Amino acid sequence: MAIRVMLVDDQVLLRTGFRMVLAAQPDMEVVAEAGDGVEALQVLGATEVDVVLMDVRMPKLDGVETTRRICSDPNPPKVLILTTFDLDEYAFSGLKAGASGFMLKDVPPGELLAAIRSVHSGDAVVAPSTTRRLLDRFAPLLPNAGKEPQHKGLERLTDREREVMILVAQGLSNGEIAARLVLSEATVKTHVGRILTKLGLRDRVQVVVLAYETGLVRAGGLG
Repeated sequence: MAIRVMLVDDQVLLRTGFRMVLAAQPDMEVVAEAGDGVEALQVLGATEVDVVLMDVRMPKLDGVETTRRICSDPNPPKVLILTTFDLDEYAFSGLKAGASGFMLKDVPPGELLAAIRSVHSGDAVVAPSTTRRLLDRFAPLLPNAGKEPQHKGLERLTDREREVMILVAQGLSNGEIAARLVLSEATVKTHVGRILTKLGLRDRVQVVVLAYETGLVRAGGLG
C-alpha cells in the first residue's frame, strides 16, 4: 500500500512542488492538502493519512500547535516539520509537540523521500546529534532546565536502561552505544525499545527531548 501523505503549507507553489515530487514515486500518494492548521485538522478528521509534511509559519493556526493537536490523538499520523532555517525555535517546538523530525524546505528531493519512508516505518529522521545541538541552543527554554528529573517513568528504568538513555541523548548511535558499553547492537536496540515503551515515547528524538526536559542530560554534558 502506498504511503498516504498530507501537505500542509500556506504557499501553494511549495505544495505543488512537493506534490510533483511525491507523485512520481510508486510507493507514495498525496491524499490531502491544507493551507493552514485549522484546515489541516478538519481534513484529517475525514482522511486517512500516514505522514504529514507540516509547515510551521502559517495563518490561523501554526504548525507547532497543529502538530501538538494531531499527536495528542490516538494512533496519529507521523509529522515531519518543514522549516526554513536549521536549528530555529520552530523546529525545537515541533519536536516537543510530538513531531518525528524536521527537514529544511530546501532539502534535496531524495532526502525528503527517504525521510518520509523512514518516518512511515517508525524511525525518527533527525540525527540525535543534530537534535542535541538544537536542544543545547534552546535548553534555557525548557520548563525543568536545571532541575532534577520529574518524569515518573524514569523511576521504572533499570540502571542499564538509564545509562543507554543518557548515551542516546548525547547523540550516540546504537553501534556507538554498543561499543561504549561492550554490548551487542541487538541488545542496545532492545534496551532502546524498552525505554520507549516504559516512557511512552515514539522514537529516539522524543528520548532526547525528554532527557533534556527532565534535566537527565543538560546542555554541554550530563546533568
